[in-house]
Amino acid sequence: MPVSGLSVVVGSGGQLGTSTSSARFKEDIQPMDKASEAILALQPVTFRYKKEIDPKAIPQFGLVAEQVEKVDPDLVARDEGGKPFTVRYEAVNAMLLNEFLKEHRKVEQLRASVAAQAALAAQQQTTNASHEKEIEALKTALKEQATQIHKVSAQLALRQPVPSLVASKP
Repeated sequence: MPVSGLSVVVGSGGQLGTSTSSARFKEDIQPMDKASEAILALQPVTFRYKKEIDPKAIPQFGLVAEQVEKVDPDLVARDEGGKPFTVRYEAVNAMLLNEFLKEHRKVEQLRASVAAQAALAAQQQTTNASHEKEIEALKTALKEQATQIHKVSAQLALRQPVPSLVASKP
């Protein structure tokens, strides 16, 4: 039968409880902004737990607490001796969401920019096509004018009297 409800967590003192997300339990709430960029330095790994922890040695995926501590100590939960014990994956997930949303905004801006560039390119193609039609029309008009000038020149040449030679008497 499926189970629904809240995830149970164990606090640093060994106490069982659930995480709360309501603003009424929080103070000093601020946007994450650049704080989530620390996750970009994390190095996910594949591994197998030691035989005493997992006799089947099932392949796992995750992070190493000591490596995470070097990137951001707040992402690590510690044991009673203060040594790194586990990664606070719920915090990593929130940071991933923040980084995803930042990248999504960038993609949306790039899409808008590409759409604007495409519209501009289409407008320029239309303008170029219009200019090409105008150039062709001007070429045709120039050819017609050249033909007319040639005809008029030929007609004028036919109308001019031919000079006659007059013999002079000595």
